[in-house]
Amino acid sequence: MTQQIVLTDIIQGGWRDCAFEHFRDGIEICRLFEGAPDVAVLRYRPGATVPRHRHAGLEMIVVLEGSQRDENGVARAGAVVLNPEGTVHSVSTDDGCVVLIQWERPVEFL
Repeated sequence: MTQQIVLTDIIQGGWRDCAFEHFRDGIEICRLFEGAPDVAVLRYRPGATVPRHRHAGLEMIVVLEGSQRDENGVARAGAVVLNPEGTVHSVSTDDGCVVLIQWERPVEFL
């Protein structure tokens, strides 16, 4: 039996109850669904970065708290960011952030 995930609960602060684990330096992950697509909550510490990478499939991000930046600008809490297949960018956050993320395929780091 699969567990139903109610994303409105996650968006309204339920992410705070997630069991986070190490993902990358300065970034923790709470996996909500593994498969195609994957869905997770990422929690970035202040100053965390994700190096330049290319998306092999669509990625959708909802910024739940804080803000993150890439070559296209700053996405603040409430923003929805779509990175289509082929998008190349790097990500950083000055003050930290929490995002709900869905991706079709793993990224390729450049």
